[in-house]
Amino acid sequence: MASSRDRAICLRTHRFSETSQVLTLFCRKTGLIRVLAKGAYRRTRSGASKFDGGVDLLDVGDCVFLLHTNRDLATLTEWKLIEGHLALRRQFRAMVISQYLAEVLTVLLAEHDPHPYLFDRVRVALSALSSPRIEEEFIAIQLDILKETGFLPDFSSPADATLSKIHPGLIRIAETILRLPRDKATAQRLPRLSRYQSDPLTAYLAFHIQSVTQRDLHSVNLVLRPGM
Repeated sequence: MASSRDRAICLRTHRFSETSQVLTLFCRKTGLIRVLAKGAYRRTRSGASKFDGGVDLLDVGDCVFLLHTNRDLATLTEWKLIEGHLALRRQFRAMVISQYLAEVLTVLLAEHDPHPYLFDRVRVALSALSSPRIEEEFIAIQLDILKETGFLPDFSSPADATLSKIHPGLIRIAETILRLPRDKATAQRLPRLSRYQSDPLTAYLAFHIQSVTQRDLHSVNLVLRPGM
């Protein structure tokens, strides 16, 4: 069985045993896959590990894996860490937002459906979320995820009762952000936003995602909690 090489962002981790993990990876060329990393926490006596001692949520790395026709889980055979996003982990709101985006991606992406542009866009956004421009970057990446996966709401729909409760100025902000150019997977000329503006838009987009997918987003309440 031939192995595949790809670059991936870790969207979900689950401890399978004392030494192994089950991971959900968003790969640039392969799309969303679920893998078993046998011996992820195991190290040799010299301290070496083929998984860098385990894979953490939101890590970016180069991976090698085997896809199986008779099993849901692929087998991860190698992982080399590229980015650990330490800046995100030092800021609580940035980390909460990033975890929410990881959950959104697992809900909206179909397995083995590649989205290379979206992969690049998410990777850039994860770095930008640790900057002072966190709120506008958060709204922009949410809109881009919805657009690239085909779930973008119709902001002009008169039949959307929930949308009618949002201030028209916020709807115009969302429409403006969607029209702004992206250069090298980076949104350009984003307007400065506060949580007073971003929270209602996030709440609406989360409601829309849950409505169209019939799946709950468990981390959205933490994102919207005052003081977070």
